[in-house]
Amino acid sequence: GWAGRLRDLRPRCCRCSAELGWLPSPLLHPPPPHSGAAAGAASVPAAPTACETPSPLTIPGGTRQSPINIQWRDSVYDPFLKPLKISYDPTTCLHIWNNGYSFLVEFDDSTDRSTIVGGPLENQYRLKQFHFHWGAINDWGSEHTVDCKFYPAELHLVHWNAVEYPSFEEAVMEGNGLAVIGVFLKLGARHEGLQTLVDALPAVRHKDTVIEFDVFDPSCLIPSCPDYWTYAGSLTTPPLTESVTWIIKKKPIEVDEDQLEAFRTLLFTSHGEEERRMVDNFRPLQPLMNRTVRSSFRPQLGP
Repeated sequence: GWAGRLRDLRPRCCRCSAELGWLPSPLLHPPPPHSGAAAGAASVPAAPTACETPSPLTIPGGTRQSPINIQWRDSVYDPFLKPLKISYDPTTCLHIWNNGYSFLVEFDDSTDRSTIVGGPLENQYRLKQFHFHWGAINDWGSEHTVDCKFYPAELHLVHWNAVEYPSFEEAVMEGNGLAVIGVFLKLGARHEGLQTLVDALPAVRHKDTVIEFDVFDPSCLIPSCPDYWTYAGSLTTPPLTESVTWIIKKKPIEVDEDQLEAFRTLLFTSHGEEERRMVDNFRPLQPLMNRTVRSSFRPQLGP
């Protein structure tokens, strides 16, 4: 069947880290820009078959691991969920960094100039960085799935709770420390806002390369439709801490084939190393266990 054909197509990697579903963290303790410090050995995970049951090896023993498959009809409408208020200052954008796992667009988070509030959140959260996950081909790439459907890529905007914690590193270790907005990317029209980023990617093709990238407003990458799902989850990279309130936007944004291909021209490897294309940089699906996925919209109004 279709699932079997997908399993045969999916890329494979013999590295233990791939089988464990672990990847170098794009979130924790990045080396200072231009330091050249290693970001950890990258590995290419196998793309999971849609709704594949995770093996015990992919579960590190937690009860709220990410990513998950979101079952549209099983999500619970919560009328008390507020609209998410996003306020980003484009001048807080600092640089783009290839950390050997993805490319990160990092922000000045020393003050409350780029923040989100509302939605399922009790506090205001500061934007730290955003990054993407994508596949070798358009049949997969997103970390989360909806009704077992993969998207070719997924955007993660990572925020931390600066009201309750003094630093990002401390927030990472706490249950309400992080809030990540997830946005699916689907194949369609060229995205003009994303193109500004795409044009800069050749300069960070290799691992550990960093370029200045100032005055960018990532709200252009967030769909205008206010609908979202939310659930309690984890980082999708080590240390896999269960510190994330996930806010997954219902509507995807459209990007074109050339823009997705630009992501795939990046490399897991540094200058002088044998080149390995940066593709399939996502973690396998994790079990929902006893969690509820809440929606800000009535599920019966969906497609």
